[in-house]
Amino acid sequence: MIIYMAKGYLAAAALIIAIGAQNAFVLAQGVKRQHHWPVAAICIFVDVLLISFGMIGAGVVIQQWPIAMKAIQVLGFVFLSGYGFIAFKAFLSVKALTAGQAKGDLKSALIMALGVSCLNPHVYLDTVVLLGSIGNQFTGSEKYSFWMGAVLASFSWFVFLTLLAKALAPWLSKPSVWRWVEALVALMMWTIAAWLLSELLM
Repeated sequence: MIIYMAKGYLAAAALIIAIGAQNAFVLAQGVKRQHHWPVAAICIFVDVLLISFGMIGAGVVIQQWPIAMKAIQVLGFVFLSGYGFIAFKAFLSVKALTAGQAKGDLKSALIMALGVSCLNPHVYLDTVVLLGSIGNQFTGSEKYSFWMGAVLASFSWFVFLTLLAKALAPWLSKPSVWRWVEALVALMMWTIAAWLLSELLM
């Protein structure tokens, strides 16, 4: 069973690590030390939910609902563009020099975490459709082991990312550096938004 768990872990890790908007937000919250563990927990929860949906065959349903995916693309484009604008505005502002020390409220952080986790259609294509199609090749205990490995990949990745951000916080949260962190976050959000827009126009 260890082999199937390893397959699930590696497959999920490769897909989850590639979800840039989610990772950028978790890193930013970790560096700022603003509700970083609840944010990581939300990302893990969403991943586990989507992976589980994929393992019970929900990927087929998603593939048959192209209109729903288009709607998510539109919402994702608007959300990520807006988030990128906020980050870029912080980069340009003098107030950005102390942004790393400012405390945001928990509710806003969790809403943003849900946004970057759920409003990117590639999350569904990767975790539900692709990972689900791989996992559904197995049955019984092999399938369960694959699922466990995939879930473990999400948990270990976001815990690692949060701990890494905390470790880098003393350097990254310096006023002269933090502005560039905001700029990189804005660039990443806008890049993904542009990607979604290009797919909408295809």
